[in-house]
Amino acid sequence: MIPVAGASCDQGFGARGGVVMAEAFYVPLAEGRFRSTESTQGPWHPEQQHMGPVTALLARELELTAPRPEMSIAQLTVDVLAPVPLAELTVRTEVVRDGKRVQCLAAEVSGQGRTLVRARAWRIRESGTEEAATPRRPVPAPVEDGLPPGPSSMFRGFGYAEALEWRFLHGVDSLGPAVAWGRLRGAVVEGEEPSPLQRVAVFADSGNGISHTIDFTAYLFVNVDLSISLYRRPEGPWICLDAATEIGPQGRGLTRTGLFDESGEVGVSTQTLFVGLRP
Repeated sequence: MIPVAGASCDQGFGARGGVVMAEAFYVPLAEGRFRSTESTQGPWHPEQQHMGPVTALLARELELTAPRPEMSIAQLTVDVLAPVPLAELTVRTEVVRDGKRVQCLAAEVSGQGRTLVRARAWRIRESGTEEAATPRRPVPAPVEDGLPPGPSSMFRGFGYAEALEWRFLHGVDSLGPAVAWGRLRGAVVEGEEPSPLQRVAVFADSGNGISHTIDFTAYLFVNVDLSISLYRRPEGPWICLDAATEIGPQGRGLTRTGLFDESGEVGVSTQTLFVGLRP
């Protein structure tokens, strides 16, 4: 799904600690049930959600499933079976494989009587491998070097757009590879501080949007999946995407995105794209 820049202080959000705040993506109703807010709204249809919030909600529910303090989620794959409506959602999770060193989890999102999204995650035991660790790939440039999209940018004007703050280092409002920092203006679930994994999940789905290579007004380029692999825990509120999209000759494409926090690279994500002319 295409990502977007955040709103300015005059767009109706309250401020906290110098950060303009947005409505949470989801309001909890009961265990596993959530009301979607307008902050989840995506760019393709006013009644459909961007997959960034949905992926973050899945990450949250998987983190709460059979948690172990010595383990953390290192890989998350999401398959999009149908557009996710701005409606009440139910999330179900299960442990597929349990073990002392690795654990496989699964989840699905349903709404309006159908299964919409399925996900799988691998939780891996943390251990001391500092001596074997490879040097971190450094960040492309610090957050303060980035620029927000302009007032006429295509990265504005719908719910998900106003829930994020973007600082572009390369590729702002242009076709081709892009590098951008982003942070949340609000919560994933109302009343909760987002976890590091949730923060990454919100932004990883935006790689194909910031690095789009074809005209948004003429083409659809929607991801059918998202795979996130992390080799260390992300830190801090800012996430950087170093994204490039390739469009093939047979109606599909691929986006590869390097994921960073302010200390360096944390992992990568990929998206398989459906590509076609708009109706």
